[in-house]
Amino acid sequence: MREDAETALRYGKPLPRPADEADEAWIAVIRKMDETYAELLTQQVAVEQKNAELEEAQTFIAGLMASMTDILIACDLSGRIEQVNLSAERAFGRPPGDLARLPFEELLAEESPAHFHHLRDAVERRARISDRELVFRTPEGPFPVSANGAVRFDSRGRSVGLVLVCRPIGELRKAYSDLEAAHERLKQAQQQLVHSEKMASLGRLVAGVAHELNNPISFVYGNAHTLRRYSARLTAYVDAVERGADAATLARLREELKIQHTLANMEGTLDGMLEGAERVRDVVADLRRFSSDRREVREVFDLAALARSALDWVAKARASEIETLVDVPEGLEAVGHPGHVHQVLMNLVQNAVDAMEDRPVRRLEITGSGSSDEVVLMLRDTGPGIDPEIATRIFDPFFTTKPVGKGTGLGLSISYRIVQEHGGVLEAGNHPEGGAVMTLRLPAAREG
Repeated sequence: MREDAETALRYGKPLPRPADEADEAWIAVIRKMDETYAELLTQQVAVEQKNAELEEAQTFIAGLMASMTDILIACDLSGRIEQVNLSAERAFGRPPGDLARLPFEELLAEESPAHFHHLRDAVERRARISDRELVFRTPEGPFPVSANGAVRFDSRGRSVGLVLVCRPIGELRKAYSDLEAAHERLKQAQQQLVHSEKMASLGRLVAGVAHELNNPISFVYGNAHTLRRYSARLTAYVDAVERGADAATLARLREELKIQHTLANMEGTLDGMLEGAERVRDVVADLRRFSSDRREVREVFDLAALARSALDWVAKARASEIETLVDVPEGLEAVGHPGHVHQVLMNLVQNAVDAMEDRPVRRLEITGSGSSDEVVLMLRDTGPGIDPEIATRIFDPFFTTKPVGKGTGLGLSISYRIVQEHGGVLEAGNHPEGGAVMTLRLPAAREG
């Protein structure tokens, strides 16, 4: 071994290395190759995954563009087409290769209201391209569309072109026409429902109104029969006077026909008939105000009188079942349409009566108060009260807790709207001792 080392030094050759050092060098090289290979494999997997994601994204975008019924056109800032979708190919009757690199202006008909320079000017002014009407030239003839557009940017955020989405105007016009027709049908249905609710309320109150009219009419009818008897007595006595009967005969007739009693009661009978007729006149006037729809007529009215009238109409026929208490001072005056406010009060009373159905205690309390700014009317019933879960919905249209066929769900909604139109507030809540409380607030009438 020593001789080999000396020989190597003499001739300038490297010293021989032990076998274990050579093995370690090879092992290090192999490890480095393994690390490099593993890194290459990782990069290859990542590249393949990115390619798969890119293909999936391209497939997704291609599917979206193919499924679009609107025409999509992408062009550069000079107006040269770069890409279109399947709907555009079908509309223009050309394959993608013919449309690509074609100037956008060549697709437009001469009668088109807008051209590409109009769209580009709008983009330069940073104005939105919205519902711009264009007319394309197609094999079937002029093809009007409504175009919406946006600027297309590159990866550096620079504007490089426009993207236009065009929808046939015929479809839009049909959609607008259908929408307008549906809106008209909705308005007619709403008017019919409001009218139906008013007539339904009037129908439910016929019994109360009939009871209210029955008393004065019966009074007039009874007094009319009494007046006829009085007329027959007086006619017989006058006939005797005209025949020249003597004083004894006339005295006997006065006694038999009760002339003094008849004359004494005549004025009271006429007063009774007049009072009954006036009551009928008042009821008819209330009916006329209730059915009137002249919203422009505003007048000062007594809220206390309307409250008593609404209570008479609704609850009078069921007076034996419901205890009523009215504590409303006279002179509680507001300004507005008394017929509409009367309708509101009748709805509130009717709802209170319905809520107390099948309840052991049925009592309706109406109290009123006023100040210089507003008049307040509160109606409290002894029903189950208002469930907190529906407290925010009771004024919504078509919302009702009544069984099917007993309510349209518009009574409180219409009442709420009427009160708002009068500048007032209609509130709903529960009384601490039980039952619901409806509070009506209206602006008070001021002098002048």
